Amino acid sequence: MSDIMLKTENLGISFGGLKAVDNVNLEVKKKQFYGLVGPNGAGKTTVFNILTGVYQPTTGKFYLDGTELNGKSQETINHMGIARTFQNIRLFSNMSVIRNVLVGLHNQKEFRCSPFTSMFRMPGHYDSEIRMREKAKEILRIFDLEEERNNLSCNLPYGKQRKLEIARALATNPKLLLLDEPAAGMNPNETKELMDIIKFIRDKYEVTILLIEHDMKFVSGICDEITVLNFGTVLAQGDTKTALNDPEVIRAYIGG
Repeated sequence: MSDIMLKTENLGISFGGLKAVDNVNLEVKKKQFYGLVGPNGAGKTTVFNILTGVYQPTTGKFYLDGTELNGKSQETINHMGIARTFQNIRLFSNMSVIRNVLVGLHNQKEFRCSPFTSMFRMPGHYDSEIRMREKAKEILRIFDLEEERNNLSCNLPYGKQRKLEIARALATNPKLLLLDEPAAGMNPNETKELMDIIKFIRDKYEVTILLIEHDMKFVSGICDEITVLNFGTVLAQGDTKTALNDPEVIRAYIGG
């Protein structure tokens, strides 16, 4: 059995005559922390959009745990095991904290009821609701959000909204979790706490994590390997320290 969770082969996408991503080859191992970094406009979020079915690639293929996902819908890709967060937080603002997580749990087969069972409020319906709420509270506990569970998500401080979005993605039980700038806007203490949480959920849930991040201290502290993109193409790839010290990578970030 392969130890590769995510593989892309010559992945690319064009919008009109513009190649936004071109010939990107990734191999992310199971339970690995992998970083996708690069200057603004390098194509990082576009890669995430391809991997989650928002865009269909113009060229190349991508696989999750050996299964090709080209042409699959966003919903199907999520059911097959990829979940994500967004650069700009996208919570259900007028729903409670716990209901945001419950939305993610509805993706899982173990909590599903037949329409008949739910319509007539049969015992199976209530049993499922109870188990879902307990699971939601377990996830919120990891992010220190259980006490906030009945508050509206829009009333949470920014850092806690970031954590809630990760909690909701985790509730879908992903094999691969895509985090788009998870530490953006956080202070150093919040960033350190988030780093510890991400390490914990990787180990507890045996999930593989691919993240986009501009905080190089965060990247260096958590990522085993990285790929550096610039203008949609791979500039450097490999272990984090070596790739970040590549002269071409330094030039892309600071100019010269």
